[in-house]
Amino acid sequence: MKRKPVLPRLIERFFTERLVRQRNVSPHTIASYRDTFRLLLRFTQKHLKLQPSSLELQHIDARLIIAFLEDMETQRAVGARTRNLRLTALRSFFRYVAFEEPSHSAHIQRILLIPSKQHDKRVVHFLTRAEIEALLAAPNIRTWLGRRDHALLRLAVQTGLRLSELIQLDCDAVILGRGAHVRCTGKGRKERCTPLTAQTVRVLRAWLKEARSEGVTALFPSVHGEHLSPDAVQYLLRKYVTIARTNCASLNRKRVSVHVLRHSAAMELLQAGVDCSVIALWLGHESVETTQIYLHAHMALKEAALSKVAPMSQRSVGRYRPSDQLLQFLNAL
Repeated sequence: MKRKPVLPRLIERFFTERLVRQRNVSPHTIASYRDTFRLLLRFTQKHLKLQPSSLELQHIDARLIIAFLEDMETQRAVGARTRNLRLTALRSFFRYVAFEEPSHSAHIQRILLIPSKQHDKRVVHFLTRAEIEALLAAPNIRTWLGRRDHALLRLAVQTGLRLSELIQLDCDAVILGRGAHVRCTGKGRKERCTPLTAQTVRVLRAWLKEARSEGVTALFPSVHGEHLSPDAVQYLLRKYVTIARTNCASLNRKRVSVHVLRHSAAMELLQAGVDCSVIALWLGHESVETTQIYLHAHMALKEAALSKVAPMSQRSVGRYRPSDQLLQFLNAL
């Protein structure tokens, strides 16, 4: 009887056992990894003239994966971030394969050594304290929608919750009183608790009393009592930014999203002297390195560091001349 190829079985077990059962990853991760394998298998089918169900493990080697990544960049015009995201999915699969098929360790190791591509770091955009106050003052709190939106914006800018985390909140996720905090489920289904300031507690206490009297479970419900959609939150944010611009001219130069509010929360913490490791926990970052982007954006910290540097001497010491041909070569690179 003809032996069935190993690769299809490994891919199926990677998704059903490794990702779903063992790691319990989010549906977003499943979808991202699934799309990566769809693209790779279509690329392999085109170039190797083999059906995906007949592929062997050795068919997917480092050279093929590099060609696949380059094809995405040239033919699909994806950026370095998307390219690295696809590579991350493939690395995760082959780390799993290393345990299942140790006899292919050399083949797998060459794939795992494929480097990520460097890319330019984006500048972090955030709101100043004056801009935050102008935005929070924009909703008309004399109306039900205004009170809901004011509570949502205040919670977003104080906690730095992601959009997906905000819209899934229920009323029982907010714990008031001593040690007031909000519980949410973030990326990778990780739960975390974020403290609330006294001012945010006052706003949420009044809003919760109103929301619970109407019998809704969603913390920020629509007019129909359901959780707000991402589009609805983005729409109301754009509306209030437009209103806030009449009182705060600097907002005219900024494009404000929920993620900008998240960045603003992080910068408020950084300016208050909170350590980056604490901010990483606050925001639910996987690594402290992710939080380093706020240090790069914080000009006051850079200026403070510059003020501690002793001024350089104005005396000319002549032109530097390398003492070796090899050094000359390296300096010319």
